[in-house]
Amino acid sequence: MELVLPGLVIFFFALGAWVTALVCLIFDPGLNVQILVFVITSVLTLVLLRKTFSRRFFLEKVAQTIEIEYEFTGKDALVLSDIEPGKNGTVEFKGTTWKAESDTTIPAGKMVVISKKDSFKLIVTPKN
Repeated sequence: MELVLPGLVIFFFALGAWVTALVCLIFDPGLNVQILVFVITSVLTLVLLRKTFSRRFFLEKVAQTIEIEYEFTGKDALVLSDIEPGKNGTVEFKGTTWKAESDTTIPAGKMVVISKKDSFKLIVTPKN
């Protein structure tokens, strides 16, 4: 179910079930106490630990960043308007126009290599 329902929720109900099972192993509680232990444990662990577990075990955002960097870094782009240090120009990459920045002056019509993607701007270097 955890694969179908996003958000790391079912895991905490499993923790509640394990705690309830341990309580039943040590003591002999009635059904109402078992339900109460399950609900309290599940909700408390969900509220207190979900964010920590999500960051620690599900590094989706990190994986997406790495994937995006891989998709852009090292690829060629065509300069559409002059790029100068401190002044953005534009490049065409995969049929889309992007703002671009460089430490050197690059005239329009030249090919560049993308060294980094910074939000909606590409950091480029001249292609040798």
